[in-house]
Amino acid sequence: MSTAPVLVASDLDRTLIYSAGALALALTGPDERAPRLLCVEVYEHKPLSYVTEHAAHLLAELKSAAVFVPATTRTRAQYQRIRLPGPPSRFAICANGGHVLVDGVSDPDWAGAVAARIAGECAPLDEVRTHLRTTADPRWLRKERTAEDLFAYLVVERELLPEEWVKELAAWAEPRGWTVSLQGRKIYAVPKPLTKSAAVREIARRTGARLTLAAGDSLLDADLLLAADEAWRPGHGELAEAGWRAPGTEVLAERGVLAGEEILRRFLARATR
Repeated sequence: MSTAPVLVASDLDRTLIYSAGALALALTGPDERAPRLLCVEVYEHKPLSYVTEHAAHLLAELKSAAVFVPATTRTRAQYQRIRLPGPPSRFAICANGGHVLVDGVSDPDWAGAVAARIAGECAPLDEVRTHLRTTADPRWLRKERTAEDLFAYLVVERELLPEEWVKELAAWAEPRGWTVSLQGRKIYAVPKPLTKSAAVREIARRTGARLTLAAGDSLLDADLLLAADEAWRPGHGELAEAGWRAPGTEVLAERGVLAGEEILRRFLARATR
């Protein structure tokens, strides 16, 4: 029997962990039927993100059976607010692949190589930010931010956001080497070389993993799902809205926080087979 590990790489927000607003994706019945929840993130002294109590048990068990790698578009500071059940992960991916954390510290060689590739292949971040600022409408724009000096995002009033504006932004960004993704109230503009899949392949190389499993819900997770040996996506999110499917990726019926629980159930079953 092979002793090489199984690597499990998963997106976090709206895949494994859920804000109070995102819980409503699944919890449509009477409140008294809702599952017990565990808070896994506090921000400004308020609870922010949750998993079900059963998902917490599954994740702790999964961490004992596989190399579990959180793979998030969050910055390092945003990621470090999260307290997932079980022991800390040795590896984590932040800034959509811009940083590979090893025992909580960014690998400088990886970060440098990614930054150099972006500089050589993509329009500058300042150009993208200027375009976002000058084309966004103050009526629906709430915040404009950058993350780790790697990519930009807007926080918007989703119900006021014109669908055509997002399409026009994507068309503008494409020839400049950037990808656009709409996730909840955030619009991301991300350089194409900045991918979770590249970071996962590097971690698989370092760990000698024999099998890679993955999950995610957004356009920025598509490359991760395609790179994995087996993958899952929930019944909600940007990929679901686009009807995105691919060989090797199973589409789950579950939505919201219950999808996170089901993903962990599938991870654990496959990792211990």
